[in-house]
Amino acid sequence: MLIGWLSTPRARLAAFTTGVFAVLAMIVVGCTNITDGDATVAQGDAPLYQASVSASIEESAASSSARESERQSSLTQQAVHTACEALSSSSADAIGALNAYVDAFNAGVTDVGSTAGPAVDALNHSADLVSASITDPLPPELGAALTRWVDAARAVATAIAANYGTAEFNSAIADLNDSKTTALDRCDAAYR
Repeated sequence: MLIGWLSTPRARLAAFTTGVFAVLAMIVVGCTNITDGDATVAQGDAPLYQASVSASIEESAASSSARESERQSSLTQQAVHTACEALSSSSADAIGALNAYVDAFNAGVTDVGSTAGPAVDALNHSADLVSASITDPLPPELGAALTRWVDAARAVATAIAANYGTAEFNSAIADLNDSKTTALDRCDAAYR
């Protein structure tokens, strides 16, 4: 009875040992192929290999530098757009409110407070928005022009709130107009 014989521990051990020897024999038979040749570097190939490695490193560095340059350019463009949009939209509202105040003042309206408050608020709001948009990626000339607008807008708001005299008020207005023109010109140049 062959089935009963395989169930004994000795038979299982004999079958296992035979299987192991069969596997080892296959491995030994499969690994008998030998390759001829010398394990030396061909002297003419070494400089070519070194040049190839150097070129690969240089290409990788150039590619990395180009990607970083593109990233910086993208950050700068985003900063320019954000800051210039803040100036463009808020300064228009500030100048409109300021003009309403000046018109009321020039018309001799006794209660210019109804136009003074909105003008002060609009000027300070514009200064706050533009100031918050000034970031490191901006070109230095544009950042300086925007900062000048912020300072001029706050100065005019102070002149209105403190009821400065005509000469001081007109000087603050002239600086505000100049700073707006300069900042918008710098924005136009930065968009190109």
